[in-house]
Amino acid sequence: MVSAEKKQVGGDHYKKLAIQPMRYSMMNELNACQHTAIKYITRYKDKGEWRENLEKAIHTIELLIAFEEERNKTRS
Repeated sequence: MVSAEKKQVGGDHYKKLAIQPMRYSMMNELNACQHTAIKYITRYKDKGEWRENLEKAIHTIELLIAFEEERNKTRS
């Protein structure tokens, strides 16, 4: 049986990397926004809609900024 890390559903853009974005994110205890931005940036050249993937990464970072600003307001 193939391990979960060696398996990819839909394409091979992560399997060919030295380290998969999910492993990197889990090992570094990243939050969902951090992981998602890394995922989109990592795969943008390998997916047909390169611009869309970069725009998704930007949007995810904008969300992270908004969440951090909100969290910092409540801490003040």
